[in-house]
Amino acid sequence: MRRPMARIWTLCLLALGFCITGHVWAAHAYAQFGDIRYPAGFTHFAYVNPVAPKGGEIVLVPPTRQTNFDKYNPFTLKGSAPPSMLNMLFDTLLVGNMDEPTTAYGLLASDIQVAADRMSVVFQIHPQARFHNGDPVLAADVRHSFERLTSKQAAPQYRTYFGEVKTATVLAERSIRFDFVRPNTELPLIVGAMPVFSRKWGLQGNMHKAFDQMVMEIPIASGPYRIGPVQFGKDITYVRDPAYWAQDLNVRKGQFNFDRITYKIYKDSTAQLEAFKAGEFDYMQSFVAREWARAFTGRAFDRGALIKAELPHGNAGDFQGFQFNLRREQFKDVRVRQAIALAMDFEWLNRQLFYNAYSRVRGFFVASDFEAKALPGPNELALLEPLREQLPAAVFDQAVPQPPQTALDPTSGHTLREHLRQARDLLQAAGWTYRDGALRNAKGQPLTIEFLDSSGSMGRVVTPFAKNLEKLGIQVRYKVIDFALLQKRMDVFDFDIVSNRTVGSEAPGTELLERFGSKSADVEGSGNILGLKDPAVDALLDKAVSATTRPELVTRLQALDRVLRHGHYVVPHWYGAVHRVSWRAAAFARPADLPRFYQPEKLVTTVWWSPAAASPKVATPDALKAP
Repeated sequence: MRRPMARIWTLCLLALGFCITGHVWAAHAYAQFGDIRYPAGFTHFAYVNPVAPKGGEIVLVPPTRQTNFDKYNPFTLKGSAPPSMLNMLFDTLLVGNMDEPTTAYGLLASDIQVAADRMSVVFQIHPQARFHNGDPVLAADVRHSFERLTSKQAAPQYRTYFGEVKTATVLAERSIRFDFVRPNTELPLIVGAMPVFSRKWGLQGNMHKAFDQMVMEIPIASGPYRIGPVQFGKDITYVRDPAYWAQDLNVRKGQFNFDRITYKIYKDSTAQLEAFKAGEFDYMQSFVAREWARAFTGRAFDRGALIKAELPHGNAGDFQGFQFNLRREQFKDVRVRQAIALAMDFEWLNRQLFYNAYSRVRGFFVASDFEAKALPGPNELALLEPLREQLPAAVFDQAVPQPPQTALDPTSGHTLREHLRQARDLLQAAGWTYRDGALRNAKGQPLTIEFLDSSGSMGRVVTPFAKNLEKLGIQVRYKVIDFALLQKRMDVFDFDIVSNRTVGSEAPGTELLERFGSKSADVEGSGNILGLKDPAVDALLDKAVSATTRPELVTRLQALDRVLRHGHYVVPHWYGAVHRVSWRAAAFARPADLPRFYQPEKLVTTVWWSPAAASPKVATPDALKAP
């Protein structure tokens, strides 16, 4: 690592606008916008207890709806890998923290050098880095990981995510350079976050097994845990590696403290909650307001054996909504999508079902700096004006669309009845009229919608929504299927409407290309669930990923949010301002202070510790102070 004076000098050069040749940023960390909090030689992140004891074991459940796992390879499309495998097993070149959304520090990489023209980055591999089999982590392993992940045998999202990385070149045994297609300040973070695995994983003699045929081969990685006992498809235990090479590194100090972490799989959400209260596992997060209010109760909560808490956070709001499959003919007309959205009465749902616990999702970057507001300002207009011919006029002269809002006052003009009238008129204008007992198009085909769900919990939302849609003559089916089958149908785009949630981000970037970009719309297994193909959206995505300052990123994402919302591609759901979590009091100890940006399950597995382990000393070192 470079000395602090060298660090200051490199930042000065960066501030001069990359005006010299060669690699200008050479340091222990990289920040997309230059804002590094922790100096070289820092001791630990501020939100951890650096002397937390190692030991104990916990049992968890996946925070997703996962009901099975059938492979050990988390990077391929077919099948389901065990929960949390990436976090437990795989180290990366750089690692972020829960206080800085656009900064990462060296993990496998001991030094990061970003070129003056921002067209490449060089990583120096830490000389102590080791895989679980004892082999050193070398530049050739990093290149091998990149080539495997960007091959057609890997899940397609990796090719999109690393799509602007041109080549990976081994410079020396522990030095590797990534060259980029174009300047992009986020790309060093993207390649820095790539999971790294050994070249020996899947090696048969002198040949590598096809990556998509590697199913039961246990990964050879370098992370804090190894795979322990497994009941395939039912539960998996991760065992802490006592020889983990980075356990005393500042970016890992005070983290990954449990000796054993087991994930149990339950096929039924009701059975899962009852199992939690019966003591079968130690922590869970609730995503259902009614369940949180009425089911997380009982003697164990009353006597303090189970803790129920709403943890505050600074995360951007999660996006959640019913997403249309634009590949379906009946959803290609924006007026049809807008009409369907008018039939959902969120205010009634919030009162009757959600205990008024939620706020309405308004757009794709809700409760963040990137959410579009009112009319476009001068900076947004400068981006939108060249796209005027490709965009509806409303983008320029109307306020950004808001979800329909119902009121109890019948004279308000915002009742459900009035919304259904508006929906009827939109459908009629789109060529759908009611005849022969159904809403039909000119060909006589009825308008039908199938809602797919894997847990059944969305049924209480779909039922009143469906009744409103049926008043318009729309035929509605609600089908509950296994999570694995739902995932498969989503991968091949065999659905009408699904409920989907995307975790909010404080710095959205390249992942948006896969979520909204035309290139991913027809790639099976991609994140473009909508099937969105829009040249204007593509142009704005291109601008967003090339932002060089935070203000540029804000403006470009606000313009993207505005255009997407005018497309009415989703029926927005709701979001909460806190994490609703519950845990067994005897299983956990935790630092007093919470980080700003975090997901609770990752907080539990990386920062908390077992009170049954040796009592920790009081944590006094200053995290920001170099030794």
